[in-house]
Amino acid sequence: MIDRHSLKSRAWEVCTKAVPSVIIAGLLYSLLSLIVSSLSARLMGSGITSSDVSRIVDAYQDGNYSYVISYASRFQPSGLASLIDMALQFVMMIVSAGFIIFILNTVRSANAAYGNLLDGFSIAGRVILLNIVEGILIFLWSLLLVVPGIIAAYRYRLALYILIDHPEKTVIQCIRESKEMMRGHKAELFRLDLSMIGWLLLDMFVPFAAVWTAPYTNTVWALYYEALSNRTAQEAWSFNPDL
Repeated sequence: MIDRHSLKSRAWEVCTKAVPSVIIAGLLYSLLSLIVSSLSARLMGSGITSSDVSRIVDAYQDGNYSYVISYASRFQPSGLASLIDMALQFVMMIVSAGFIIFILNTVRSANAAYGNLLDGFSIAGRVILLNIVEGILIFLWSLLLVVPGIIAAYRYRLALYILIDHPEKTVIQCIRESKEMMRGHKAELFRLDLSMIGWLLLDMFVPFAAVWTAPYTNTVWALYYEALSNRTAQEAWSFNPDL
C-alpha cells in the first residue's frame, strides 16, 4: 500500500519548489486548453442563443416537429468545422501527454523544460490511438453497467505513462501493462482521487484554478505511477529543488 499523505506532501513540495516552475508549466498548459476550448466552442456552437432555444422548445410543444428540425439544422456544424474540432481535440491529447512528460521529468530531476509540453508530438500517432482505444474499451465496458466502465477506466489509467516511458511499445502492450500494474490497486487509486475531490471541484467552478490544480493533481498521479512502477523510494522521490 502507498502512503497517500506522504505522496501528496511530496507533490506539494514539487509544485512549490521545483525549477523550472510546475505552476508556470500549468499556466502554459491552461492557456493552450483555453484557446482550444474557445475555438472548439466557436466551431461547434454556431452562435445559438437562448431565444433560439426558446423558439425550438415552443415549436416542439406545439407539435410543429418539421419546424423544429428545420430550425435546429441551422446550427448544425459543417463537416469542415467538425474535422477541425476533431484535430483540435487531438492536439490537446498530445499537449496533455507533453504536460505529463514535464511532470515526470520534474519528479525525476531529469532536466525538465517547458519545451516538454511539445514533446508529445514525437509520439503523436500512438498518443491519439491510445486515447481512442481506451475510450472504446471503457465505452464497451460501460454498456454492461456504470461500475464496470469505472473499473475499466482505472484499469487502463497508467497506459499513457507507460507509453511515455516506453515509446517503442505498442498501444495494446501499454494497455495490458497498465492492467497488470493496476491489479490490486484500483481501489487504492480511487481513494486517492476521492481525497483530491476538493481540488477537482475547484477546477470545475473557479475560473483559472487549473493553473494550480492541474500541476498539483498531475504531480500526485505521476508520483503514484512512480511508486507503482517498481522504482526504489530514492529513485521515485529524489526531488531536488536546486536542480
